[in-house]
Amino acid sequence: MKVAIVGGSGYVGGELLRLLLRHPEVEVVQVTSDSMAGKPIGRAHPNLRKVSPLLFTPHARLQPADATFIATPHGESMGRVPEILTSGGFVFDLSADFRLRDPEQFPRYYGRSHPRPDLLSTAVYGLPEFHRDAIRTASIVAVPGCIATASILALRPLVEAGFVDPEHVVVDAKSGSSASGRDSGPAGLHAERSGVMRAYAPSGHRHTAEIEQETGAHVALTCHGVEAVRGVLATVHAYVTRDVDEKELWRTYRAAYGSEPFVRIVHESDGFFREPEPKILAGTNYCDVGFAADPHAHRVVALAALDNLVKGAAGAAVQCLNLRAGFSETTGLDFLGLHPI
Repeated sequence: MKVAIVGGSGYVGGELLRLLLRHPEVEVVQVTSDSMAGKPIGRAHPNLRKVSPLLFTPHARLQPADATFIATPHGESMGRVPEILTSGGFVFDLSADFRLRDPEQFPRYYGRSHPRPDLLSTAVYGLPEFHRDAIRTASIVAVPGCIATASILALRPLVEAGFVDPEHVVVDAKSGSSASGRDSGPAGLHAERSGVMRAYAPSGHRHTAEIEQETGAHVALTCHGVEAVRGVLATVHAYVTRDVDEKELWRTYRAAYGSEPFVRIVHESDGFFREPEPKILAGTNYCDVGFAADPHAHRVVALAALDNLVKGAAGAAVQCLNLRAGFSETTGLDFLGLHPI
């Protein structure tokens, strides 16, 4: 399968290249970047030196491919996707431009109206754990946000089990600096980022809309930046409507994820890694999900950890490609991570 990557010079573009260049069923035929046009991919991604002779080409020279991955900033793919679809290929959009089904949400969370609301109903939210069959026939797959992915995977089984109050859910999310992208501005400078535990979005974070759409819950989301390069940890506080013990929580999460290839239930009685930990997931496509019952506060605490650039972005896109193309779902995603790191 011939694939192209639009916006390949950023961190997510680099992860797409890392995964797709070693995918046994894929040939990367083009990668675009206006700022890096004419330069080898190793100039932007030093880990890919001598891996491929690919050079970045300008966005305007994008050629048709069987599948196109879009890793541009929010707002840019809205105009590109319709033209790409005319070539007969399918699109994996890693921006937020097609994640929300309700066009009225875009002005609220992204400050602009969607120019092609007709396409929103055809796009499939790219979370295989809940939309696997729809992804297999989709022409547009909207890859979820990283904080949204972790939060949804932690929360949705609780809502579907029916023992939490969906109107009162709090999500506290922490993320590493790469989640801000390569061009994060002055706030991403080492002198400003080092040592921080920064509440950069106490309320109103755009991933709120995705979490609510995919769980049916009313969510209060707060996001923090912490001193890490990769990783997201979402801590969900869901208030119960009846007594729930840990045996029932085990049953709930096993029913949801027992057969999932990239979701692991992590809730141990001892050891350093008793609950999900982003550090050991760097480079992997796993999301580790854990939980605790808190009868004192009448709540369940659910946790989910992942690498924001892999399961939270590029890895999820490749997982969706595998489903759409009929490959084994785990193809090209078998890296197990490192420990210690």
